[in-house]
Amino acid sequence: MTLKTPVTLDYLWVEKNRKRDKDNIAFAHKFIQDALVKSGKLINDGWAGVAGFSHRFTLDKKYPRVEVEITEVLE
Repeated sequence: MTLKTPVTLDYLWVEKNRKRDKDNIAFAHKFIQDALVKSGKLINDGWAGVAGFSHRFTLDKKYPRVEVEITEVLE
């Protein structure tokens, strides 16, 4: 299902330790958004498709991961 309205993307970056700087971690959102477009989930990742995004960071030594919450912006 392709989301037709602009969306907000809320990223939760769960790292196993504090070795990487947060800006180096969050840089990967570009690749996630490109993948969402390529897979047909988002129309595009430009101004028309993404209203905004946020980043939060935490630690989990056992299960590092990225969680992305996608919310449609209803106009």
